[in-house]
Amino acid sequence: MALPDDWALLEEVTEYETSWYDGGYDRYEQPDGSEKRYYWASLPPAVVVVARLESDQVATVKTGSDGGTGRADPVDPDEDHLLFVEQFRPPIRETHLELPAGVVEEGESYTQAAARELEEETGFRPSSTALLQEYAVATGLLRHDRAVVYAEGLELGEQEHDSNEFLEVWTVPVSDALERARAQPANDSTVSALLLAQNDQLL
Repeated sequence: MALPDDWALLEEVTEYETSWYDGGYDRYEQPDGSEKRYYWASLPPAVVVVARLESDQVATVKTGSDGGTGRADPVDPDEDHLLFVEQFRPPIRETHLELPAGVVEEGESYTQAAARELEEETGFRPSSTALLQEYAVATGLLRHDRAVVYAEGLELGEQEHDSNEFLEVWTVPVSDALERARAQPANDSTVSALLLAQNDQLL
C-alpha cells in the first residue's frame, strides 16, 4: 500500500522470527522531518466463527471426560444456541469463554478456514458460511487481519484439537450470547464478532 506523500519509510527491520509471529520495526521520516521507529508484530490472518446450532441439536454437544454437556444456561427447547469454547489463554493467564477461532492456513479463504476450525474445535461442520467482515486488528502494533464468519446448517463432523488446544465446548442461547461475551473476562474477537452478527440481524 502506498505511503502518504509526507511520510518516508527509511528502513524495515525484522528483529526476530518465531513459529507464531515475527517482530521488528519500521524507521520513518515523519511529516515534520523527524525520524521515529514504529515497532510491529506480524501475525498470520485469523478467523472467528459465529456458529448457530439449531435447538434440537443442542443435546448432541458432549464435552468433558464424564461425557456431560457444557452448557452456559438451561436449555430452552425452542431457542437456537451459539457454539462457544472455554479455554485457558497462557499469554494473559486467564480462562475465557469465547467463539471458535483460528489461523487461516495458506491457500484457504476465510470461509474455508472457518469451516475447518469449527469442526476441529467443536466437532460440528457447517453446510453454510458467510463472510461478515474483514478488518485490521490493533493497528498501533500489529500487522494482523481478522475476519468474522457466520456459520449455520451444522452437522456432526470430526473433532480434532491441535496439540496446544485444551478446550471445552459450550452452547449459549442466542438471546444470552452477547451478555455472556461481555462478562469478564471478555475478549475483543468474541465481542466484536457478536456485535457484527447482531448488526446484520443474524442474532
